[in-house]
Amino acid sequence: MRVLGIETSCDETAAAVYDGKAGLLAHELYSQVALHATYGGVVPELASRDHLRKLLPLLEKTVEEGGGRAAIDGIAYTSGPGLVGALLVGAAVARSLAYAWDLPCIGVHHMEGHLLAPLLEPEPPQFPFVALLVSGGHTLLARVEGVGRYELLGTSLDDAAGEAFDKTAKLLGLGYPGGPQLAALAEQGRPDVFRFPRPLTERPGLDFSFSGLKTAVVVALRNRGELDPQARADAARGFEEAVVDTLVIKCQRAIDATGASTLVVAGGVGANRRLRARMLAMGERQGVRVVYPRAEFCTDNAAMIALLGQLRLAAGERDDFSIRARARWPMTDLVPPSPAA
Repeated sequence: MRVLGIETSCDETAAAVYDGKAGLLAHELYSQVALHATYGGVVPELASRDHLRKLLPLLEKTVEEGGGRAAIDGIAYTSGPGLVGALLVGAAVARSLAYAWDLPCIGVHHMEGHLLAPLLEPEPPQFPFVALLVSGGHTLLARVEGVGRYELLGTSLDDAAGEAFDKTAKLLGLGYPGGPQLAALAEQGRPDVFRFPRPLTERPGLDFSFSGLKTAVVVALRNRGELDPQARADAARGFEEAVVDTLVIKCQRAIDATGASTLVVAGGVGANRRLRARMLAMGERQGVRVVYPRAEFCTDNAAMIALLGQLRLAAGERDDFSIRARARWPMTDLVPPSPAA
């Protein structure tokens, strides 16, 4: 089954074609970073308008690269969570195309797409595995038994890791997007000049909390006046190491608790180089396989949406003609694919 996937949950306009036998055939992405940089963050109304401007030309190119309209057997789109206006653009276009082309259509969960993105790789992980989903909006650990079969092990109690990266980047005077800029600055920093707390690691459990870490950065910098470039780099490194240490410690606990032999790390923060190196080193010590999607599939993309849509549509799941856009959609609501009645 060959599925066209559409992603418009935030500030990336993306389309992809995935075939259950041939794999990923085409994927295109347009980023709105330059549009939102002036404002220091995503402006929802501007994001929605830019999706309207870019999506149809992007779809035309992607469908052609994916074998043409006649080769498409179904359509999947990001139904949530995300910015509701941006979601509505993708949902309306997907549902309209499915109606016009007489194809089955399904709205899928954005974070479930991230969880399963490593299945796009040449040597995908086998179920079951433990997954760390770490992005701007979410930080969670889950045991993944199969599509729609997730046991939530731990989640963020306040700021997600990616959100903490972005907020700390602003404190350091960095532009948008803050996370990648902070990580680049941290490469120039010296170790242990700043030592920040590793939140919730001194107590049992697998939940995360990063708002206090951001506050610790504020307190540490408050009386230093204007920071010189080296001090800013040192602070960036201290912050990044605190986040990475926390994530590694929690993943180690999850592996110990579940006995898992595979750890998947997905989501935008999964592209962080220091995190990747530390997770891989931990996996080697413990005899655990650590799997990442390639960097382009860590951040928002349509390849993961097309893949997830293919898995659910091929299992017989279908949506009705409703246009579904869900700004909030807990992963605990997800269930395995169920054939339409």
